[in-house]
Amino acid sequence: MPPGGFAGSAVTTIVIVRKAGQIAIAGDSQSTFGDTRLSAGDDRHWDKIFAAQGGFFAISGSAAHDLVLKSLLGKARKLDFSSRPAIFEAFRKLHPKLKDQFFLKPDEDEDDPYESSQMTVLVANPHGIFAVFSMREVYEYQRFWAIGSGADFAIGAMSAVYGNAELDAEAIARIGVSAGCEFDINSSLPMSCHVIAARPE
Repeated sequence: MPPGGFAGSAVTTIVIVRKAGQIAIAGDSQSTFGDTRLSAGDDRHWDKIFAAQGGFFAISGSAAHDLVLKSLLGKARKLDFSSRPAIFEAFRKLHPKLKDQFFLKPDEDEDDPYESSQMTVLVANPHGIFAVFSMREVYEYQRFWAIGSGADFAIGAMSAVYGNAELDAEAIARIGVSAGCEFDINSSLPMSCHVIAARPE
């Protein structure tokens, strides 16, 4: 999967932003099942972002991943998500549990070098903003990133406004999700947004 994580099933717009000591993670509220759309007005649990292990997580991919990762992170002992190597080790430890306890099917393409965890995850915590991709590749971002089918729109919008001194991380994240919801058929408002203070570098 490419670093953007734009898989066909990744029908959402989720963004992370870091700026001036503030970290924000935001996401849209729509779930899509084939040609059927489930909006926030009908979904009692529409917030795609959840708190765990001292930070916030959001998933792009199958809707099944949401409850799985919430359950797994909620039951796991304290894991280290403070850096790119630490997050890799955390997801490496979680992968066997995904298979053994939650019946994950780890196969994608025959030529893949490793088993897949079948999900793309954004991680926001006081240490930074990160993305974990299906083969447990971990990226750490300096400014912002987005995943899901609306990611291209969100990244473009955030790139255009990031240099505006009047906009903080939360405002930029909201602009990114709004752009995804405006142009991506699989994303819609309202959005959720969570903000935390970044540790000094």
